[in-house]
Amino acid sequence: MPATLHVIFGPSGAGKTTYAHTLARRENAVAFILDDWMARLFAPDMPQPLEFEWMVERVARCEAQIWSTAAAVMATGTSVVFDIGLMRRADRARVREIAEATDLPAQFHFVTAPAEARRARVAERNVIRGENFAIEVTPDMFDFIEGVFEPPEPAELAGAIVSESA
Repeated sequence: MPATLHVIFGPSGAGKTTYAHTLARRENAVAFILDDWMARLFAPDMPQPLEFEWMVERVARCEAQIWSTAAAVMATGTSVVFDIGLMRRADRARVREIAEATDLPAQFHFVTAPAEARRARVAERNVIRGENFAIEVTPDMFDFIEGVFEPPEPAELAGAIVSESA
């Protein structure tokens, strides 16, 4: 059975990282969580207030390294799970195009929840700082991310696995 590229996407606080870790354990896959890479590599140098251009440049660097590493993992026959943001339709389309161009079997997973549940989940995660905590998401950051996220069109969900949490 060929390795599969599992692509997780959804709005902030939907439970994507928890879903990604659970899926990786179930599929015996390797999870690539963008927030973990960003926190470990760049959080100590993060400007205050956060500058959008600073963040975008570093996200691009992490994503490039994740793709490179994931390709090597998949070449061994091991599936991977991407939790790399993908807030905009164009970002998800780009991942789909890369997978198709390189003949990578891809399975998209849309993880969502109602906005107030997600906001509460993020606030709780900021306080508890448990296993899925990487970077504090302030209320202003949450609102910014909400404005960036583009919900999937029905055609984008064709063939996707949809998971909605309360």
